[in-house]
Amino acid sequence: MSERTMDGLAAARARGRNGEVVLDGPIRIRILENGTNTGHRLGLTENVLAPATTGPPQHIQREHVETFFVVSGTVRFTSGTGHADVPAGGLLTAPIGVPRTFANPDADEPATFTPDRYIDYFRELSALRPGPDSLDPAVVLDLMSRYATEPYRG
Repeated sequence: MSERTMDGLAAARARGRNGEVVLDGPIRIRILENGTNTGHRLGLTENVLAPATTGPPQHIQREHVETFFVVSGTVRFTSGTGHADVPAGGLLTAPIGVPRTFANPDADEPATFTPDRYIDYFRELSALRPGPDSLDPAVVLDLMSRYATEPYRG
């Protein structure tokens, strides 16, 4: 990612594979703005979901709002027992305390925005080593708790 400052404005350019990639599997997360240029009021990631990929289990954030902007494809957002399919160009905001998760129901690649508070969560998540089948859910839950996030127990 290249960056330049002009009269107090910070312009960052993250093209191709520039930017810090913190996860690179069925869910690819690339940090475009880590909060250093916004006083940590806003961070921005690009999340690319492989076809038919499910996201994390439903969870509740206790200290920050998440806003997702879909760049391409369709993202299925689930809250409790309901869901909404948000197409490219759509925006969805998940307030504090509202359960949420996401998935890619089709073959396109969506992207999302997320607050910078959660960027270090993604970094720590990428450092976890999976067991024979996947990440240990207890380890992921412990990590989530350090970021004021808990599973949704509908």
